[in-house]
Amino acid sequence: MPERSDAPLPPVLLADEPGSFPHGVLAERHPAIIRQVRDASPYGPEQRRALDALLANCLDGVIEPLPADAHDRDRWAAWGAGDHTGRSWFDVPWLWSESYFYRRLLDAVGYFAPGPWQGVDPFRPSKTAELDSPETDEELAALDALTGRPAAEQDQALLHGSLWGNRADLSFRLGATGGTATVGTPPLVADDSDVLWSLLPPTGTATLCLIADNAGRELVPDLLLIARLLTEGRAARVLLHVKPHPYYVSDATHADVLDALRRLVAAPGAAGEHGRVLWAALTDGRLTVRAHPFSCAPLPYADMPPDLREELASATLTILKGDLNYRRLVGDRRWPPATPFTEVTAHFPGPVAALRTLKSDVVTGLDADTEAALVAAEGRKWRTAGTHALIQVRP
Repeated sequence: MPERSDAPLPPVLLADEPGSFPHGVLAERHPAIIRQVRDASPYGPEQRRALDALLANCLDGVIEPLPADAHDRDRWAAWGAGDHTGRSWFDVPWLWSESYFYRRLLDAVGYFAPGPWQGVDPFRPSKTAELDSPETDEELAALDALTGRPAAEQDQALLHGSLWGNRADLSFRLGATGGTATVGTPPLVADDSDVLWSLLPPTGTATLCLIADNAGRELVPDLLLIARLLTEGRAARVLLHVKPHPYYVSDATHADVLDALRRLVAAPGAAGEHGRVLWAALTDGRLTVRAHPFSCAPLPYADMPPDLREELASATLTILKGDLNYRRLVGDRRWPPATPFTEVTAHFPGPVAALRTLKSDVVTGLDADTEAALVAAEGRKWRTAGTHALIQVRP
């Protein structure tokens, strides 16, 4: 495994700079999310007051401790709550403040408390609307055109479907207009797909871990990719890691996996066939869903607990999907873009791949010419607009 250099680490990203992307997330996106949640379900006076209080607090208040009877109070204490309580949301590591915001949002809507709203996903209305949209129908119907194409072409199409499906992130959509890459700049800024395929030959022996990101129209192509890998023998077993509870607006939970699977099984044509492959794989154990508490931790994967480290070490390859997982994989720091991906992932316990659409500032592993062309054409927009993506692998 590559060793890290002894050079000092760049600073952790904060949200204390007005006009910066992290500041905009805390000051604009989080209030929009609270309002969206408040309007999407008929919460009672208690929940509405709590949401209004969270809105005021995250803009002008300080970080408050979890309730004394919170089931995970000790876990959050171990994750740094004692160091950050009483400080502005904008003055602690951005990854930590984002994660804690979603934990407090679940408190506000009564997700963990006994009562009628216990276990009710506050983001479910948005997730189901996206899953049931005509756009999803169109994307599933497009699978039929792949039938009969060469195997390598089908593999690559489903890999890219999983990669670009990350554009469906609902949280990102609240604060972005979408668009396409500027002429002269590559949509794919790094592409190690050949290395990825070399780690998953069609021998029927590989164990793949896929750490999912978002539900809905992103999770569907992730599941389609898994079905393809199982069918072609590129994976004998797949461990699909999702979140143990709602997180970051659209992050996938076990319930979201089941929703997406039912959507696939009910679809006509190739999509339905893929759905039935997945259904059978779940029933016979070739596909297993995991929901480790560390999936919602405000920490990098370098700090993962021993049981998770042991599981990922046993995998032939771990694929991490999406922007948040990328930030946690490489560390949410101000890395120079040319910092080698192999260096910042040296801590990971086995071969690892990142499939990520760029929607935040952190990026590593770019060659100097690619970075220069992106900066010349787009300034810093290429880092956050969702119009560029990468496939990076550390064997």
